Amino acid sequence: MKIIKSIQRDVLKKGIQRAKERGVILPKFSEQKDPSRVPARIVEKLKTIGLWDVNPLNLFRITWKNEAKVKGGGFGGGNWVEFPPALTGVPARIVGISGKWFPTGAHKVGAAYGCLVPRLVSGNFDPTAQKAVWPSTGNYCRGGAYDCALLGCPAVAILPAGMSRERFEWLKQIGTDEIIATPGTESNVKEIYDKCWELRRERGGKIVIFNQFEEFGNSIWHYNMTGGIIEEIYRKHYMTDRSRLAGYVSATGSAGTIAAGDYLRTKYPAIRIVAVEALQCPTLYQFGFGAHRIEGIGDKHIPWIHNVRNTDAVAAIDDEQVMQLLRLFNEEAGRKYLEQQGVRREVLDLLPWAGISSICNLVACIKTAKYFDMNEHDVIFTPLTDSMELYASRQKEMEEQHGKYDTLKASAHYARYLQDTGIDYYRELTYYDRKALHQFKYFTWVEQQGKDSEDLRRIWDEDFWTEMFSPAQVAEWDRLIEEFNNATGLLKAL
Repeated sequence: MKIIKSIQRDVLKKGIQRAKERGVILPKFSEQKDPSRVPARIVEKLKTIGLWDVNPLNLFRITWKNEAKVKGGGFGGGNWVEFPPALTGVPARIVGISGKWFPTGAHKVGAAYGCLVPRLVSGNFDPTAQKAVWPSTGNYCRGGAYDCALLGCPAVAILPAGMSRERFEWLKQIGTDEIIATPGTESNVKEIYDKCWELRRERGGKIVIFNQFEEFGNSIWHYNMTGGIIEEIYRKHYMTDRSRLAGYVSATGSAGTIAAGDYLRTKYPAIRIVAVEALQCPTLYQFGFGAHRIEGIGDKHIPWIHNVRNTDAVAAIDDEQVMQLLRLFNEEAGRKYLEQQGVRREVLDLLPWAGISSICNLVACIKTAKYFDMNEHDVIFTPLTDSMELYASRQKEMEEQHGKYDTLKASAHYARYLQDTGIDYYRELTYYDRKALHQFKYFTWVEQQGKDSEDLRRIWDEDFWTEMFSPAQVAEWDRLIEEFNNATGLLKAL
């Protein structure tokens, strides 16, 4: 199933000219997966550039393999945290891959690239005449706005008004053309969609909406990049004669990140793929609704791009548990208490790599290990989408609400929210459970968002996903990127 169905040559010429004026060289997807392919001249120039700088060369830092440095870093084998049994209370090895070291501090900048660039290099997006619209519950619109800032095209960020103050401030600083705050908080995704339809009616062809919840470029990017880095880390650092890549646990959100599980299934068929959501809005768990505080995992519907038949279980996580663990991991009294329980200092220093949704994923990993009776030979991977850098205001709000953090609170939270985590609100899916969840998409995507019921039937077919994730898809994108760069002449002129 091809994403690019046509090449619009006239529009493509405009995109090439804009890139030439802005000094934009596009990285190929193969270079994002394996930065050793990045031209040496670009690697050398990156030594003088900060990770978040608005510099077009930072497009080459859209990779899981950045060196963990704020400025001047090169590339390595990725960044991850292993959460030890002293913290998790389970013998299984739980590994979180860190999104902190992407530009913008979150891996969504990669998903946005996967949606935008195929259209840019095929002439299906005109950066000189159209605005790129990024509907999001937080990090995706930040990633899209950043990509647009580097590419020199105007961006429209749409996100709920109740998201963290840091997100809105950063979008202003980056020079986002328009920032639209829709009613509600994390769970109010429909309000975002409603705004998109309003913009379509008002502006027509002057905008292109990159809806992460239905854009297969999002899931294709994660299938290749996130799935690929997990496989590499496992093989190089965790695989033994007795080890098992036993689980991949991911909050659903737009369902891009969980597509890494589709890739991992091709390599390790026995792996359990676990979708995570907030207990306060248990859409997958029990077709429920509600509001919650776990930022970055928008819900009340099932994304179009979620291959539900590849999901083995659903974990619903209490947002109070997540918010109190945020304090345990980041307040001095909490960190001191964890050290007393045997958590090593080098692990404590990496805990701020886990933002709110990352902590949610960690709790779901613990539940998964307990539910499936996993032992020390089992390895579970999960993405740490973003870090605490985006949630300082939330930490302050928790202090105002609950008072100063102390040893008594730390001991209670460690016992209740880590050691006593159980398998409650955990649902293993049968084939017909998965089919029911897939059919639940009808009420959002066919009744509200203009999809066809035949399309819904088509994406239940396993062959659809095999074709969608075919290596030929990304190979074609890379070929078009190479042609685009050749046309600008910038890479050759370096």
